[in-house]
Amino acid sequence: MGESKLRRQFLRAGVAGVAMGMAAGAAVAAPNRPVAGTAMKGDVGASMLSGADSPFDAASAAADAIARLAFMNTHTSESLSVVYRDGDRYLTEAMARIDRVLRDHRTGEVHPIDPALLDQLDRLAGLLGVGKQPYHVISGYRSPTSNARLAARSGGVATRSLHMSGRAIDIRIPGVPLARVREAALEMKAGGVGYYPKSDFVHLDTGRLRHWRG
Repeated sequence: MGESKLRRQFLRAGVAGVAMGMAAGAAVAAPNRPVAGTAMKGDVGASMLSGADSPFDAASAAADAIARLAFMNTHTSESLSVVYRDGDRYLTEAMARIDRVLRDHRTGEVHPIDPALLDQLDRLAGLLGVGKQPYHVISGYRSPTSNARLAARSGGVATRSLHMSGRAIDIRIPGVPLARVREAALEMKAGGVGYYPKSDFVHLDTGRLRHWRG
């Protein structure tokens, strides 16, 4: 599937999810809104919490006027702070900049990042009370070639990882205990949460509701 077509599909799903949340008008505890999007399959090999698909419940979603995220790629040292969504409208140029920062650092390949994943990160920052402190990114998009090489070296890498479709990210937040990041991610009930204390990162994805420890 071409990158532009995939981007359009991601954006349609994201905008639809935010629009449904705004129509519902339900309040949320955190100042940032829940994720937009639709239910998708999770990584293979992760332990399952339940059989239910689990992006944020659209009936409880609410969109802020402005959504901003900041990243620091730990492999390339590139940083980015950008408004990526204005209400229910994802900003194309900003999304492209995010795609670039979260590219596969091994091959240089760029791939559209699921806006639902960005909304997870936005809400997570609200739950943690870290403002717009940058996420330190260990892995964003991962090409099939890179994923296959990593899977061959480690049994902890899923052969059909959601990193390969721009629907997963591995992060840490300096100054915030990793266990607290995990707890907040689980509170969102928004998809997959992997906890890797030895490698010092938490995995988030837009797949089914499940969690595991690496």
